Amino acid sequence: MKLSAPVPGGPCWLELSTPDIPAAKSFYAALFGWRSETDPREEAGGYTMAHLGEARVAALSPVHQPGQLPAWTVSFATDDVDATIEKVTSAGGALLAGPMDVFDQGRFAVVADPSGAVFSLWQGRAFAGAERFNAPGALGWVELVTHEADPALAFYPSVFGWTVGASETYPQWGVDGEDFGGMLVMDDRFPPEAPPNWLPYFAVPDVDAAAATAQGAGGELMMPPTSVPDGPRIAVVRDPQGAVFGIHRAGEEG
Repeated sequence: MKLSAPVPGGPCWLELSTPDIPAAKSFYAALFGWRSETDPREEAGGYTMAHLGEARVAALSPVHQPGQLPAWTVSFATDDVDATIEKVTSAGGALLAGPMDVFDQGRFAVVADPSGAVFSLWQGRAFAGAERFNAPGALGWVELVTHEADPALAFYPSVFGWTVGASETYPQWGVDGEDFGGMLVMDDRFPPEAPPNWLPYFAVPDVDAAAATAQGAGGELMMPPTSVPDGPRIAVVRDPQGAVFGIHRAGEEG
């Protein structure tokens, strides 16, 4: 993506909800080289920061509700969480959790667009968000996977002011024209019950090698390494606990 740091309206953080933090630590260390540290404070609830070197790039969090499915959640930055929630609900979306303050780090809420695709809002204070983008092992792209294009094309620009690329087959989201993600409309390759979702893509040096590493560490390929026409080489992986994410070759974002 063309963003290199968190900016209002852009993706700023990723959080994995998983039932097995130690197993997730092991899997993502093998795949991305992450060093993960769990906050020892009881009130932090097992929240775990993943690092590339000293840069914080993502978080791992225990599931908090019975039946909650493992999943990655993309957070978008805002200068005012409460005001953005009003925009979300006015545009037909829903507030799912929050808003609430996280120590001195920031303020967040979990929301959904009108189709049910879940994402988070983050108002950074002491912590702005991910400290590295586009490098191997860091976030490089986000993709809305949804059933219909028109509702999303109306909702997200009204909430965040996003610019939208002109492609009819794969519209791209941007902040002031700096693209950071795209939208894929589900076709008959997807089961009818597949829910709309935000899919994060992590940059890797070699998609084929990373896909093999993921399989060797207990992951499953949902989409094998594929070269997109006039686009990057990508794959989609499900981790051993069931959370789905994408990988793409570093340097081919956007």
